[in-house]
Order: sequence, then structure tokens, then C-alpha cells
Amino acid sequence: MVREAPAMMVRQNLGELLNQIQYRGDSVVITKSGKRVAALIDIALFERLRALDEDHTRLRAELAQALSGAPLKEGNALISEAQGDTEAFGRMAALLTQIDRIPNRVDAWDPLAWDEHGLPQ
Repeated sequence: MVREAPAMMVRQNLGELLNQIQYRGDSVVITKSGKRVAALIDIALFERLRALDEDHTRLRAELAQALSGAPLKEGNALISEAQGDTEAFGRMAALLTQIDRIPNRVDAWDPLAWDEHGLPQ
């Protein structure tokens, strides 16, 4: 679950918020004077985002090098085609991730082990 919290509340309740992020997979968007300024997210999600950003930077450089001699119209057409494939793949991956998080599904994936009292082990 993603929720918003003012910076003052985050400062006063940081430990509790970290537990919610770590054990429940929640995310917190931090606001300052009503403006969104930062987010607290699970470390696994942060690492995936960093890896995606690094891949994106590398692919942009490779694409620029590969298309450096191509005519502009042809290069733009190739980029548009590749971008469409990437967006469709991203939407499918997002849907599959959400399906895995639906509770009470036989095939739902839960990264935590729970004890008989409903607490994470």
C-alpha cells in the first residue's frame, strides 16, 4: 500500500514506518508543506529501480552509438518500434507483480514467513 505522510510525522514515527515497509511491503510518500518530496520504499524495490536505471542508461548509449550513422527518419522508426515493445512488456510485468500480491489466492507469492499469531518470523 502506498500512503502519504508529512515529514514531521515521518520523523516522529520512523521506526514504525520502516517496519511497515519491511514487513508489509508498504511505501510512504513524504510530503513537506503538502508537496511530495521523497519516498520510503522497500530495499528490494530500490535495488530493482537502480538496476533498471543503469540498464536504461546503458541501452541509451548503445542505441545512440548504433544509430549514429542512420538517417533520422529510420532511426526514429526503430526507436518507436522498440519503445512500444518495451512499454507492453513493462505493463505485463506490472500486472503479474500485482497478481502475485493479491491475498487469498492459492498461487499468491508472499516473501515473508508468518507464525501462527500472524506475525512475520
